[in-house]
Amino acid sequence: MTTTKREIGDSGIEVTPLAFGGNVFGWTVDEPTSFRLLDAFADRGFDLIDTADVYSRWVPGHQGGESETIIGNWLARTGKRSRAVIATKVGMEMAPDKKGLSRSYILRAAEDSLKRLRTDYIDLYQSHQDDAATPLDETLRAYQDLIKQGKVRAVGASNYTASRLSEALSVSEREGLPRYVSLQPLYNLYDREDYEAQLEEVCREYNLGVFPYFSLASGFLTGKYRSLSDTDGKARGTRAAKYLNERGFEILKALDTVAAENHSTPAKVAIAWLLAKPTVTAPIASATNLSQLEDLFDAVDLQLDEDSINVLDQASAWRLEAASA
Repeated sequence: MTTTKREIGDSGIEVTPLAFGGNVFGWTVDEPTSFRLLDAFADRGFDLIDTADVYSRWVPGHQGGESETIIGNWLARTGKRSRAVIATKVGMEMAPDKKGLSRSYILRAAEDSLKRLRTDYIDLYQSHQDDAATPLDETLRAYQDLIKQGKVRAVGASNYTASRLSEALSVSEREGLPRYVSLQPLYNLYDREDYEAQLEEVCREYNLGVFPYFSLASGFLTGKYRSLSDTDGKARGTRAAKYLNERGFEILKALDTVAAENHSTPAKVAIAWLLAKPTVTAPIASATNLSQLEDLFDAVDLQLDEDSINVLDQASAWRLEAASA
């Protein structure tokens, strides 16, 4: 198993090149199954677990915090806190009066996350989305307080535009405040344009760690959704349906071809493609059973050759000139 670690930007925090996406905990995976998955993840030498305070508030009857609570219970049961790198997020709406990136709310939300996670520190605390109503320096000063208190080791951003990310990084430099060491963007074989057109350059310039979410495009890149009927009754089916178009089918065709040539699967190839990108630190991917998790482990070991990467790049090209090159 290839578990060579990669540093998150210049934070000094090293992680294995695969992040377990904790959005499924308490949603499509119950606590006992979550424990089995996390045990297997840790037993294979992986360490980065990504979650958010808002997971899984979208489920009827949930309040948010369910994922963090399950992770916290697992940490307490196993005593593996020192072997885990816990990344969580703040900013999405938990309640009408619990959202955004104001100083007061960040400090309150951090305490809530620490209690649910049953730990006294968060390795990577991330702004889940930009908050235009709060000055960037106010947000960063709140993070400075948490770092000084030993409650947070490093901070990152998610869902920021390139211009706002650059502005936040500039504020950090100018004011001597902690700066974002990482970015969580939407990035996969299908969803390439937003990251590659603007965000990638910022991440490279500032040496940010990059953790793509929806690495498998809500399951579409596994190849299990090839028609609308395949999405019926599936938890992520409505999200995957948007990929059922001509470009999506071309990408699946390329994935099938490369998977066959590498004696692999579309899902493994899609993850391996991300891992081959020089700015990517660790793709975030979820699993709801041990078989899916084993596939993710295999993907880390899959080394795609230049020809395979070219086939995938061309099939998923988002620029007209790239598509015809």
